[in-house]
Amino acid sequence: MIGKILGGRYEIIEQIGGGGMALVYKAKCQLLDRFVAIKVLKDEFVNDEEFVRKFRRESQAAASLSHPNIVNIYDVGVESDGNNQIYYIVMEYIKGKTLKELIKEKGKLSIENALDYSYQIAEALQHAHKNHLVHRDIKPHNIMITDDNRVKVTDFGIARAATSSTVTTTSNVLGSVHYFSPEQARGGYTDEKSDIYSLGIVMYEMVTGKLPYQGESPITVALKHVQEDIKPPRELNSQIPIGFENVILRCVQKRQADRYSNITELIKDLKKVRNNIDDIDFNDIDSYDSHTKIIPIVDVEDDEIVKSKAQVKNTKKTKKTSKKDGSGKIIFLGIFLAFLLATSIWLGAYQLKKFFASGDLITVPKIIGMQEEQARKEIEDLGLKFEVEGRAKSSEFKVGEVISQSEAEDNKVKKGYPIRVTISEGDNLVKVPNVVSKDLEYAQELLEDAGLKTKVDYENSDTIPENVVISQDPDSGSVEPGTRIKLVVSQGEEIKHVNMIKVVGLNIEEAKKKILDLGLEVGDITPQPSETVAKDQVTWQSYVQGTKLETKTAVDLFISSGPSEESTNNGEEIDVSNKERPITFLLTPLPEVEETTIKILRTQDGITDIVYNKKHKATEESVYETFSGKIGAVFEVYCNDTLVHQRTITKDE
Repeated sequence: MIGKILGGRYEIIEQIGGGGMALVYKAKCQLLDRFVAIKVLKDEFVNDEEFVRKFRRESQAAASLSHPNIVNIYDVGVESDGNNQIYYIVMEYIKGKTLKELIKEKGKLSIENALDYSYQIAEALQHAHKNHLVHRDIKPHNIMITDDNRVKVTDFGIARAATSSTVTTTSNVLGSVHYFSPEQARGGYTDEKSDIYSLGIVMYEMVTGKLPYQGESPITVALKHVQEDIKPPRELNSQIPIGFENVILRCVQKRQADRYSNITELIKDLKKVRNNIDDIDFNDIDSYDSHTKIIPIVDVEDDEIVKSKAQVKNTKKTKKTSKKDGSGKIIFLGIFLAFLLATSIWLGAYQLKKFFASGDLITVPKIIGMQEEQARKEIEDLGLKFEVEGRAKSSEFKVGEVISQSEAEDNKVKKGYPIRVTISEGDNLVKVPNVVSKDLEYAQELLEDAGLKTKVDYENSDTIPENVVISQDPDSGSVEPGTRIKLVVSQGEEIKHVNMIKVVGLNIEEAKKKILDLGLEVGDITPQPSETVAKDQVTWQSYVQGTKLETKTAVDLFISSGPSEESTNNGEEIDVSNKERPITFLLTPLPEVEETTIKILRTQDGITDIVYNKKHKATEESVYETFSGKIGAVFEVYCNDTLVHQRTITKDE
């Protein structure tokens, strides 16, 4: 396949992957000058009607989907290669790795990444399910992760409409044995919940680095899906939040009725886990509801009271007998303790007096309510030390303000004495999620779920795809709810405009160079016989001089192929006035009315014909239309039956 050109435009460069039914190649689209991925049905299946039907169904199913987390389908086709048929699908080329490759590289993924990928996969499945399509082969091999950490679900190879019969009737159950659902293993009814089960297995593998079921053969693994309970993932990785484990375990229930009723419910729970992940104590497994056991709260204070009552009961009689003897001892002990306390106070006061007398004293200012940096400057300018001993939430003080100070206002201390403060974190602060490299809609959803607002600015970027976040401010830390996060979002490459120049009359090579120098592209070049124009000279251009065009716009050209055989007779010139030649008009609807009827009349050889008659809305863009006529033919352009332009074909036209 390497080097073949499919569809007259897709040049196969290299093989980049393969599956049970097809091989995947990287190719170059010669028309749009971009890389694409092409899936080609394997040779051994092209004569198998069942496989061909599934292959065609893949293209029809995937082409109907349009979502940021689903690989785009550009084109489908069949091409003959000798006696063989090549069935192919042209898809978006993804620069990145499969989720399976990432898991193999890292052993297991971070909780944050696993949650992020799970959410994006679920979003893709939600879109597919809304379009009545079940994937039926969700596995890490079919999930691409781009270089900017975006998920792309691919390979709807065995998807089928959810509204049609979804009972597996073939003896070979489709899907990948480590990830498919119990109902797929049994050859039973599959629906959206089958995708939820497979996604649960994928999530399990992401956070543990292991598959829940292993076996010596596919049949052994399939039986385990049907018969054996799954090992809770926290037994393999204690860092998994309880909430995330509960989500996974609900997804992989044996009975379809015990799983999430739909993918939307799963997405809601993933949001809850994602929003609370930083508040979960990973080591305190008893502080959350668990599938394994529930531990009641132990009241320590009540326990001590019980012990005290038992001690009272056991010693009540003893205390009664010794009450009289003990009263004298208690009086003596009280007098002794009072003496020690008085002595300590006297010695402490003496030492403080000695301390203060040893140097100049500084009056402590009031810094409560000041911002941290302002308070630090005021304290350090006095020659004292400024120490932050903690931060705390406060509804009274704003973020960054001093809540308390260790030395009260007007107290006198020595130079260099430390003033310890507590800084406010505001009331109910929220952590700012990192949304850089995420799709704008998804980024705004993440920030909205965190209780934050957004302000969006756009910038052109040659490297970041359109509608993807380039940067954010602030990019981390904690802020008050409702804080507006500034996002800078890519609007793709900057679109530049140039004014078209006249290339008619130039040699084709010179015309091409001038078009390319403008940043435009050369479109179709059509040779036409001409008795008046030298061979290879441009006789017509698709955009007239002065037309404003976007860069990379293709300009079509007509060139002279020289005199035709009919134009000469033994070297004698013949009349060429009857030869028709092209003439182009720029048709623009009137802006002041909703609809314009544009009509063009051609008068030639005394006969008037209507060569164009169409209605154009005011919102439509101007279009170029090309007609033909003999020398001397007159063209009249009417807008709503009013003559607006007249033009005659001349020898120089």
